[in-house]
Amino acid sequence: MRPRTLDEFIGQEHILGHGRLLRRAITADQLSSVIFYGPPGTGKTTLARVIANSTQAHFIALNAVLGGVKDIREAVAEAQQRRHAGQRTILFVDEVHRFNKAQQDALLPWVENGMVVLIGATTENPYFEVNKALVSRSRIFQLKPHDGESLRQVAAQALHDRERGLGRFATRVEGDALDHLVNVANGDARAVLNALELAVTTTEPGADGVVVITREVAEESIQQRAVLYDKEGDAHFDTISAFIKSVRGSDADAALYWLAKMVYAGEDPRFILRRLLILASEDVGLADPQALGVVAAAAQAYDYVGLPEGRYHLAQATLYLATAPKSNSTMGFFDALETVRNEREAEVPNPLRDGNRDADGFGHGSGYAYPHAYRDHWVAQQYLPGALQGKVFYQPSDQGAERHVREDVARRREAQLAAMLEHDVRAASEILTTGPIDRARDRWLERTVSATGARLAAVRDAVFEAADLARHHVVLDVAAGTGLLTWEAVRRTPEGLVVAATSDARHAQTIQQQASHLAELQRPVVVDAEPACLVGALASHERTRNLRFDRVLGRSVLSSVADPSAWLRELAALLTPRGLVVLIESDASGGQRLSALLDWTDAEALAKEVRAAERVLYCGDGVKQAWTSSRLREVANAAGFDDVQVREAIIVADQRMTAAALDRWFGTRQAPGPYGAAVRTALGDALAETLARRFHAQLAERVVPWRSTVVTVRATRRHA
Repeated sequence: MRPRTLDEFIGQEHILGHGRLLRRAITADQLSSVIFYGPPGTGKTTLARVIANSTQAHFIALNAVLGGVKDIREAVAEAQQRRHAGQRTILFVDEVHRFNKAQQDALLPWVENGMVVLIGATTENPYFEVNKALVSRSRIFQLKPHDGESLRQVAAQALHDRERGLGRFATRVEGDALDHLVNVANGDARAVLNALELAVTTTEPGADGVVVITREVAEESIQQRAVLYDKEGDAHFDTISAFIKSVRGSDADAALYWLAKMVYAGEDPRFILRRLLILASEDVGLADPQALGVVAAAAQAYDYVGLPEGRYHLAQATLYLATAPKSNSTMGFFDALETVRNEREAEVPNPLRDGNRDADGFGHGSGYAYPHAYRDHWVAQQYLPGALQGKVFYQPSDQGAERHVREDVARRREAQLAAMLEHDVRAASEILTTGPIDRARDRWLERTVSATGARLAAVRDAVFEAADLARHHVVLDVAAGTGLLTWEAVRRTPEGLVVAATSDARHAQTIQQQASHLAELQRPVVVDAEPACLVGALASHERTRNLRFDRVLGRSVLSSVADPSAWLRELAALLTPRGLVVLIESDASGGQRLSALLDWTDAEALAKEVRAAERVLYCGDGVKQAWTSSRLREVANAAGFDDVQVREAIIVADQRMTAAALDRWFGTRQAPGPYGAAVRTALGDALAETLARRFHAQLAERVVPWRSTVVTVRATRRHA
């Protein structure tokens, strides 16, 4: 039942869905070196076989468990002969992590010079188990365990296929039986197929000739869940990491779950207890001083008792630490260690030195105050070297038992510092700089940065923060313009695809010229379409007609469509089930108030009238169509989106106020600008002209902080 073509392949949509880089590369027979990484039964070897069936290149398969340098050399020699004949060679290495360093090094130069295209398959993290040089020359694709729906499709395909599957049997699989197989298979398609084959071929048909697979038969066919766990591999390190983080995060349920997974998979309980002993000091510490003793006692009890009863001690230690108050104040030791490593060696203060040998000769130990001779068994005196006096390493938490010592520690530190100052001990000066600071130069550099560039960068960052792109996503930029969002999307989705829509021929040409520097499979698809006609244009374009998008992005686009809600409803049909639309619009009502840029010390009454006129201009009838947060939310809700999140951001960037720009704002008496019209209505012509002169006097040719407001809407598609 191993799939032979991409159309037969089930699952792994994140790398093989329509529009994904890997699918396009296989279809176009332009595959470069790749490594498939994932747990057993997810399709790594199958993908290699599909590629073998799809490519015009010569295909050679090796298994790293059985092969060696000799096999690599033979494969390379054959590839050299094929190259002379004009044919590429693809070398598939299964279990590539099993090659030792010498074997991987033997393969490297031929991958590097393109003599062979490598397809590696591994269940281990290639970043740890595969030669870094090989990894750097390959694209990594991670295959995930199959979800329940994919496993059901695999089972259905096998049950109906008469040629290669179980279709020649009259079979009925009861629902709870299939649920059991899917659940216990744990994402492994091979496990489902093996269990089905065993169940169907060993079950006697009924009187009607139908083989009925009940829950009981299914349980016998696949009796124990296979837990992905290798004591030297990713699963081992990832699971212990999840366990420790759950205990640290005080989630007792999650901690027990990860503990059970490790014990079930055969992890050494002593390894777990060693990690808990570390955590007892690292993450609980003095918040519960008993924690270390409890875990140490559990470890000793386990050594006495062993398995299976020793699991009680594992569980007790885990639950104690998970529910204990937390403090990482012991990390202060590492701050002290760093200080010792980096700072010049400091002498032991004379009162703290050993006076048993040379007190008479050198006076060592002189001046030491014996704490037990004082009330509370404490006295303020210098313990740190002079250059470090006042340095803080221990930061008591406010949790558990440590909460009660926090105030005492602070009070004593203050007294120590007072004692030091009273005796006129001064810490060495700290070096803060390595050269003179030219504040005027720094301000000049800030002013010369393009205000437009800074503002657009902030807009772009707001969009991509909301978009949460993954490397394999298929993205649509609905109004690409000069490519502000397009190119960032291309950078963030190297295994996906970006479609850039623009109705401006100049912009389209610019994007295509920039794209020519990229490899063909990395280039965005440019679609010539107005936003209002975009859905139809995508349906008729050869490369986009079957695409569904993970993310639809847009900047300042809603004002160009007559009915924004209807347009968004059309876009929703192009989204994947978990797809998002992320749009950003400018809110004109939150724009910069010019009056805020002026000094009104000598004209406060005039300032009050100007601000009133600005309120009419920015918040009156003229800006009813501003893209405010509430309006964007209404539009998205009316379009039928489920989860609508709206975020407003204020962007402040330096801007030079030229005299020409001020003239445009105010205009003339005969042809006033928008700002000029508002103040003339409120103040009259004479005061408005006085105001214009004031603006020119204070602002012309100055750089000012310019404020604008943008609103981002993130909307999730409504599921059918």
